[in-house]
Amino acid sequence: MSKNKPSLSTNSTFIKQRIASFKFALMGFKWLMRTEPNARFHLLATLMVLILGYILHLSTFEWLWIFLAVTLIFMAELLNTALEYLADALHPEHHPKIGKAKDMAAAATLLAAIFAVLTGIIVLGSKLLTFL
Repeated sequence: MSKNKPSLSTNSTFIKQRIASFKFALMGFKWLMRTEPNARFHLLATLMVLILGYILHLSTFEWLWIFLAVTLIFMAELLNTALEYLADALHPEHHPKIGKAKDMAAAATLLAAIFAVLTGIIVLGSKLLTFL
């Protein structure tokens, strides 16, 4: 028997760990939706864009741009919120450097939102005008 061959119990543990990691990730996303009004706004906007994209019959290439924009928004929101929680836990009092770090994380979220809006205008704008 080879030493490098994983046992059935090792594979089972690996799968259980992956399932647990997905559960933690989903809990993080649910927490974001519960606690962050901007994230809920982004979710509503995402649903509207997905419905509009379906109605306008976006191409695969156009869908890729939409999915990129949506992914960037939620990644930025999640990272911004995670940084805020971590900073507040480590240093609850106001600290100028922590404030700057939070401002930069918020700026990253704003940049992702601007990218999403511009992507929506470019991808959906001309199709929407043609559709109307």
